[in-house]
Amino acid sequence: VQLQASGGGSVQPGGSLRLSCAASGIIFSINVMDWYRQAPDKQRELVATISSSGNTNYADSAKGRFTISRDNAKNTVYLQMNSLSPEDTAVYYCHVNSRVSNRNYWGQGTQVTVSS
Repeated sequence: VQLQASGGGSVQPGGSLRLSCAASGIIFSINVMDWYRQAPDKQRELVATISSSGNTNYADSAKGRFTISRDNAKNTVYLQMNSLSPEDTAVYYCHVNSRVSNRNYWGQGTQVTVSS
């Protein structure tokens, strides 16, 4: 299983970024996909989740600003992030707990830096 995240970068406060995570080696369409983030000296935290049917859940910090989506034809999950603030600075990871093997898989992480 491979999760390849991309789309991170540096942006000014109020800006937007779109993260992508391409999955391989799993039956993508049946799995719940997540985005996590880890800021320096902080624990990794769940940001957003999307079920196989497209139902979504968000951390309070992400509600109203972030949108998680998926394209099963491309085996890809996205995280659209708007109105970014310095508090959103972190390494962002995509994650899946395989429904077949019940194992956890993580992408390599993509850095998001929000600063003026």
